Amino acid sequence: MVEIKLHNTKTRQKEVFEPIDAKNVRMYVCGPTVYDRAHLGNARPVIVFDVLQRLLRHVYGAEHVTYVRNFTDVDDKINARAAETGRSIGEICDETIGWFLDDMRAVGAQDPDEMPRATQYIPQMVAMIATLIETGHAYAAEGHVLFAVESYDKYGALSGRSLDDMIAGARVEVAPYKRNPMDFVLWKPSDSATPGWESPWGFGRPGWHIECSAMAYELLGDEFDIHGGGNDLMFPHHENEVAQSCCAHPEAEFAKVWMHNEMLQVEGKKMSKSLGNFFTVRNLLDQGVPGEVIRFVMLSTHYRKPMDWTEKKRDEAEKTLRKWHALTAGIEPAPNAAAAVVEAVADDLNTAGAITVLHRLASEGAVAELAASAAFLGLLGVDLGDWTEETAAVDLDAFAKRLADVRLNAMETKDFSEVDRIKNALLAAGVEVRMSRDGVELSAGPQFDAAKLGDLK
Repeated sequence: MVEIKLHNTKTRQKEVFEPIDAKNVRMYVCGPTVYDRAHLGNARPVIVFDVLQRLLRHVYGAEHVTYVRNFTDVDDKINARAAETGRSIGEICDETIGWFLDDMRAVGAQDPDEMPRATQYIPQMVAMIATLIETGHAYAAEGHVLFAVESYDKYGALSGRSLDDMIAGARVEVAPYKRNPMDFVLWKPSDSATPGWESPWGFGRPGWHIECSAMAYELLGDEFDIHGGGNDLMFPHHENEVAQSCCAHPEAEFAKVWMHNEMLQVEGKKMSKSLGNFFTVRNLLDQGVPGEVIRFVMLSTHYRKPMDWTEKKRDEAEKTLRKWHALTAGIEPAPNAAAAVVEAVADDLNTAGAITVLHRLASEGAVAELAASAAFLGLLGVDLGDWTEETAAVDLDAFAKRLADVRLNAMETKDFSEVDRIKNALLAAGVEVRMSRDGVELSAGPQFDAAKLGDLK
């Protein structure tokens, strides 16, 4: 069996992964708050953990893996969007969830086994909060229920922060009903214009952190294998999840392995609306960027390193994928992915190393293995961009041979007008032309348009 090694945030080291139950490998990943389109950074954890669940299913069997990713559909940002637009909260959430799933499928991400919505698990959250109050880990105050961080002596261990340092560095205004500035909200009151549910503490709604603890417990049990998300969630969200879950179920460990992906940049800068470099996955798709290109660029950087999205990387990814689609068109994939590709992914999701192996397979002409190995990474799918079919239908080798023959004749006659005509037509169609003493090489560039080759046929 393939040995999987994963970097565990909790222990700060790479460890051999040993599931609690190899017949029931369980993973929970924090999903989006659904009030707007997913920006490019939102796609990174989806793609990262999609690769991980593919690896787990490859090693343990598809039927022995349960992958859960939630939707936060009760949140003040959603309330604000409803107030701004005059639309109902339910309508906004339903539409945004549909957008998210369409966009993530477009980048090759498979749907998780379970995609719970927070509003479907309010009773479970209320029950967990009640348990925390009964055991002295939470308290009710002025319509709120707060978790008492001092009641959990391991608070801060996941993120590597001490409680004293957190209190000293706190810049938020401390509510008068808090016993400790770092105590966090489990339940808060709602007014008539805000979504709410009846509870022992009055009409209200859950805080952000409790939802993941309640849903993970309900769907995966009090202890499961892997919890993932972006490193921006490590504190306070994941830290708070650990505290409330371990206090509600002290006999269990909650998540055995914690994994966090680094953030995304654009052209070396943090993505932000103020810098004008903020865009959504849908923006790129609508511009004609195939989802497969987005996935390839994301996988080209290790998940624990900052990912820099650049136009150069995008162009290079598209060129590579066009070549690979042309190579594998009509080819029956090998039964299994190449061992070197699986081993790279099993080594803490070294997808960049796996792509290096794909390049080697392509250069060696091992197209059946290339097809199977790319599929293992979620690449070279037939539904990941219309441009794939167009490229595969064009025989650029025939055009290269024709240009080479015309060029050879021109070298004798000293008349290069036909060479220039063919070359210019190819360039106008988005074909990259490389001519050397060894011959002519053509490849489809990012702006390739097969229809423009009509004059040369």
